[in-house]
Amino acid sequence: MHHIELKVNGIRIARDVEDNLRLIDFLRDELRLTGTKEGCSVGECGACTVIMDGKSVCSCLLLAAQCHGAHVTTIEGLHHDPVGKKLQNAFVRHGGVQCGFCTPGVLMSTKALLDTNADPSDEQLMEALEGNLCRCTGYQPIITSIKAVLKG
Repeated sequence: MHHIELKVNGIRIARDVEDNLRLIDFLRDELRLTGTKEGCSVGECGACTVIMDGKSVCSCLLLAAQCHGAHVTTIEGLHHDPVGKKLQNAFVRHGGVQCGFCTPGVLMSTKALLDTNADPSDEQLMEALEGNLCRCTGYQPIITSIKAVLKG
């Protein structure tokens, strides 16, 4: 067992966790934050992407114990974030959401990029999303949604 303390969506959490508990399972099962989805379980699809200490990470690849002292933001944490809220609204308005399974991870990767670069080039945008697989949209509606936010 490990004792961990971290902030999740701005809320301080202190828990004892099993050594082998993954961050995604901690978020979904322990904290009931089910917006983070598990797709491939090996870090290839990006469905489980969260922001940890300002960087997008695959929560299926991290142990909860590795997150001691970290600040983690999940899709639920974007609700009160002005840019996050704009992104969510734009995805709905411009068809960036279809089946919705990949959407939380795509939004988190995009938010992590915009937190460090408010005006990314197309190449930087595509690079930020390269770890997020989407089978429904063909990516163009996702890009259109993000660009709508960038235009203001």
